[in-house]
Amino acid sequence: IQKLCDRVASSTLLDDRRDAVRALKSLSKKYRLEVGIQAMEHLIHVLQTDRSDSEIIGYALDTLYNIISNDLEEEEQEENVPKQADDLGSQFTEIFIKQQENVTLLLTLVEEFDFHVRWPGVKLLTSLLKQQGPQVQQIILVSPMGVSRLMDLLADSREVIRNDGVLLLQQLTKSNAAIQKIVAFENAFERLLDIITEEGNSDGGIVVEDCLLLLQNLLKNNNSNQNFFKEGSYIQRMKPWFEVGDDNCGWSAQKVTNLHLMLQLVRVLVSPTNPPGATSSCQKAMFHCGLLQQLCTILMATGVPADILTETINTVSEVIRGCQINQDYFASVNAPSNPPRPAIVVLLMSMVNERQPFVLRCAVLYCFQCFLYKNQKGQGEIVSTLLPSTIDATGNSVSAGQLLCGGLFSTDSLSNWCAAVALAHALQENAPLKEQLLRVQLATSIGNPPVSLLQQCTNILSQGSKVQTRVGLLMLLCTWLSNCSIAVTHFLHNPANIPFLTGQIAENLGEEEQLVQGLCALLLGISIYYNDNSLENYRKEKLKQLIEKRIGRENFIEKLGFISKHELYSRAAQKPQPSFSSPDHMMFDHEFTKLVKELEGVISKAIYKSSEEDKKEEEVKKTLEQHDNIVTHYKKVIREQDQELEELKQQINTLKSQNEQLQTTVTQQVSQIQQHKDQYNLLKVQLGKDNQHHNSHGETFQMNGIQLEEVSKLKEELEEWKNKHELLQGQLREKESVIEKLKSSQLEMGTTEQSSQTNKSGGSELNNELQKELETLRSQIQLQSTEISKLQSENQKLQLLNAAADPVLGDCGATTAKNSEAEGRLLQEVKELKNEVKALSEEKASLKQHLDSSNSTVAILQDQKSKLQQEVAESKKEQDDLLVLLADQDQKLSALKNKLKELGEPVEDEDDIESGDQADEDEDGEEEEQD
Repeated sequence: IQKLCDRVASSTLLDDRRDAVRALKSLSKKYRLEVGIQAMEHLIHVLQTDRSDSEIIGYALDTLYNIISNDLEEEEQEENVPKQADDLGSQFTEIFIKQQENVTLLLTLVEEFDFHVRWPGVKLLTSLLKQQGPQVQQIILVSPMGVSRLMDLLADSREVIRNDGVLLLQQLTKSNAAIQKIVAFENAFERLLDIITEEGNSDGGIVVEDCLLLLQNLLKNNNSNQNFFKEGSYIQRMKPWFEVGDDNCGWSAQKVTNLHLMLQLVRVLVSPTNPPGATSSCQKAMFHCGLLQQLCTILMATGVPADILTETINTVSEVIRGCQINQDYFASVNAPSNPPRPAIVVLLMSMVNERQPFVLRCAVLYCFQCFLYKNQKGQGEIVSTLLPSTIDATGNSVSAGQLLCGGLFSTDSLSNWCAAVALAHALQENAPLKEQLLRVQLATSIGNPPVSLLQQCTNILSQGSKVQTRVGLLMLLCTWLSNCSIAVTHFLHNPANIPFLTGQIAENLGEEEQLVQGLCALLLGISIYYNDNSLENYRKEKLKQLIEKRIGRENFIEKLGFISKHELYSRAAQKPQPSFSSPDHMMFDHEFTKLVKELEGVISKAIYKSSEEDKKEEEVKKTLEQHDNIVTHYKKVIREQDQELEELKQQINTLKSQNEQLQTTVTQQVSQIQQHKDQYNLLKVQLGKDNQHHNSHGETFQMNGIQLEEVSKLKEELEEWKNKHELLQGQLREKESVIEKLKSSQLEMGTTEQSSQTNKSGGSELNNELQKELETLRSQIQLQSTEISKLQSENQKLQLLNAAADPVLGDCGATTAKNSEAEGRLLQEVKELKNEVKALSEEKASLKQHLDSSNSTVAILQDQKSKLQQEVAESKKEQDDLLVLLADQDQKLSALKNKLKELGEPVEDEDDIESGDQADEDEDGEEEEQD
């Protein structure tokens, strides 16, 4: 060895050094100590200097592995070779890792792709981790990209390296949360699950087992990785692992091991020791992906090995524990029997059957406890099967309650204990059910009256059965009576119970009986603490006095302390799952240990309290109860309001969704309308080339029956306006003739005024009034003439529009004849031209406004006409009055003439007078013309 070491150190030729290292490798298995002491330093030097030659590096790594690894030593020990005093492996490892650069160098060598370098490097690093795990983990953790380099081994196409890489990562991730997190975030879950799938899931070989062990390392007690596993939807990928066929006979040992590890991995994710929120989310994910359903299928399948069935029951227990959805599903699972029975009933039948394996019975009890944990609905269903109203009288089917009662009073003490604990879990933290269970009546034997369940339990206690049975019954009674005053009253109502308890506590018995004494003291303490003083003989004060006389307070407290000091009590308090090495150790239940912790101190205080303190405490309790009632009332109100809020939120969400749908439809319709507009504009452009001279009016007259009818209506309205115009013109002519007549009558009145001297003043006044009236008539006539001129201009415009409409229609007809294809397209797209129709309707409305304005002017003219007619009628009346006056004047003149003739005065004739008047009128006319 010394010569070989010298050759490795001093030879200049690579071949010589390689041969020397190969020789050292062959000696290293047999002469491990000598090679390790003399050659380690030279081998490390070779790793540093001869990196270019993979062969010498491979030999050096193999030699170091033989020196450090204890695997060969273990093989020798199997051959009964005496073990060496010192642990060589850990010592050589300590020497190797003293220089941290050596581990860093090894990490770089593991990166090499060459098989002869990479594989021995992986084995050496694994061996180092086995010997000095925490120290090597720390070196790898602080080296740059140390963990990431090792993760690349899982992607190696060579299975040997990949599989040894899994073993290396197993050692690397042991008890190191930081490395576990890095490995998980380097996509380890994806790669490992892929390997398991490639290898055939549970049917795979030892590689699947190694991958499952590595997954357990990564997930156990690591909340961050568990959350990452759930968020990455990797729980869903576990479902195919548990697909089993109908024929489950002849499973290989490897398959049983794989399936066992797979079930344990599920339990790691839903363990009661995990944070409640993380466990709950994993439980829900397992239900939604169908994993729980798959596990229940295994549970009810035939031919499954006993240890797999037991582990499956434990796994299902933790998947449903405290999760209402999963518990409800489990309650609905039926066993494939005829008739089908609930899975719970089938499992309870195994629990109370003494021929079943002890481990399986413990698993069923755990499953039942997990089913009832925080499940008031399930508790109610179990208790209801015991009540008189729901028991099946025909006896065709066995209920869960009947099985529990049967187990409670069977001859097998283990069945008694299991049934008592199961029934206690049905009452856990559920005061109404404790009261309901008091109604249960049992028929003990034919001819005897039925006995209550509470009475039967106390009867069995007093008969002095096995310790295990009595412990189970006492745990049931303590759970039942705690926090239930009515149950305490029922218990105290039996006069034999208190003497029995005091007798048990007062006796000095062996160690086995000390546990029973402690539980009896607890039950008596509960009877005092939860006593409502309804029974005169068993009031709190009297029971305390009884303890003082028969037992002594100090002795009572000492006996009460036996429970928590017991070794089996501390074991049961550690975790919820009942795990006992043998049936004899099955004494305490996990939930019961919590109850003892809660009540032990309270009962000790209650024993030493005076009656006044008890009264004060009762008053405080009453006020607290009132306060609790108020709180529950408000909680109920808040719950109702929350429900209303949820309903309103749902309504808002539905309305939002409807609104979004409507908005999408509106946007679709808008886009469709835009498309139709574009199509219409294209068609209009095509048609516009043929009839460009119809830009303004052509838009208003489409090739549409509706617009043609409107044009004809407009024509008719124009004709009506023409007729009305002609009527107005005729009326104006009549008014002009009336005015002419008035003028003539005015002239006549003027002559009469000049001739008559006597009534000169009255005639002048009339003349002035008539002149004023004439002036007003003239102004009105001028206004009417202006209105008429406006109407005539509007009439001309309408005529022009009408005249323009006819040629447009004619042209449109011509264009339709020319462009028959375009017409067909337009007729098909009539519905798509809604916007253009709106434009037409607006123009129609403007025409109607014009018509309305002309109608209003006509109405004004008609009013003015009526006023003129009234004025003409008034002027006619005045004219008639003037004529009457003239006639009177003529008569007077003739009378005066006659008198003058009689008197002989010369009188002119009428003809002469008329000729004179005529001459005067002519003169006046000439003057007016000159003016």
